[in-house]
Amino acid sequence: MGEGILLGPLVLFAAAMCLTPGPSVVLVTAAAANFGFRGALPLIFGITLGFGAMVMAVGLGLAGLFHAAPRLHMALKYAGALYLLYLAWRIARADGAGRGSKQANPIGFAGAVLFAWMNPKGWMTAVGALAAYTTLGGEVLQQTAVIAGILAAACFGSVVIWAAFGAAIARLLGSPRARRIFNWTMAGLLVISLAPVVG
Repeated sequence: MGEGILLGPLVLFAAAMCLTPGPSVVLVTAAAANFGFRGALPLIFGITLGFGAMVMAVGLGLAGLFHAAPRLHMALKYAGALYLLYLAWRIARADGAGRGSKQANPIGFAGAVLFAWMNPKGWMTAVGALAAYTTLGGEVLQQTAVIAGILAAACFGSVVIWAAFGAAIARLLGSPRARRIFNWTMAGLLVISLAPVVG
């Protein structure tokens, strides 16, 4: 399995890219802090599966399509930026579970899958891994599947760890003021993560 792929370096790359803060980390941490670890589970699974599927799509030709049609890539890029801004607004407006507010709903599975496809860091990770760890003459489907599987596993581990962190710090957010400060901070970090898109 994964003939021609240096698995050790690929695993280290996946860990470095997925465990470090980015839009997924911000989103999952904020969701778990506001709705608990269990409330963040649809987000965890949606991001993981969406990211794995996106890596497969890039490896099987989507990157070539974007190269041939740069306007399509630009459209997806800015649609993704708008979606991340919308998610930042949702984080800023979150009241947490049990408030009875219509805003007090974590992002669901489908929204998380869509988020994975709009995440600029995810695209950079996918393209970087596929460029660095595939080999000429290798079996494209097999190599892409191995890379997608390792990246998805690293993504899953990362979002689980950060969700657990978010759930742990929830006890420090007992007052409405503390929760508002936390949510607006996390929303701001998500907006800052858009720098690679608009830069």
